[in-house]
Amino acid sequence: MIIGISSKIIQPSIRELLSYATSIEKVDQAYIMYIESHNQSLFGYKNGKEDISGCIGVEIKANNCEIRHIAVSPEERGKGIGGKMIEFIIDKYSLTNITAETDKDAVEFYRNLGFKITSLGEKYPGIERFLCERIIEITHLSNQRIDD
Repeated sequence: MIIGISSKIIQPSIRELLSYATSIEKVDQAYIMYIESHNQSLFGYKNGKEDISGCIGVEIKANNCEIRHIAVSPEERGKGIGGKMIEFIIDKYSLTNITAETDKDAVEFYRNLGFKITSLGEKYPGIERFLCERIIEITHLSNQRIDD
């Protein structure tokens, strides 16, 4: 089950998950951004447990989305949770385009979900970054998605 996260106080499980997607020093700032911004949202994945085992933070502009943060707890990785969260976002916002910027470690995750990968080069000293993009076309007659 995927739920919206809007509590003013960050839960420990959310703090930990966000720390996998950004530096621990930036977790509180990122969380506040999701709570206070009108075009950014944070969602959590619950799998019948009390704790949230995955989270995805997005910025929405019309039918376009940038994944700002995505993380799954280490013990739950490899179970399709990340993909389920991305599909939830695509459906919830009727997206035509979804992007993420990432490092080499996550490229295959996005590629396996149908994203096209483009190197952005060495954006930070010694660290190559990648743009991951997935275009989703909506057919007007059937209102079904077609992924390019």
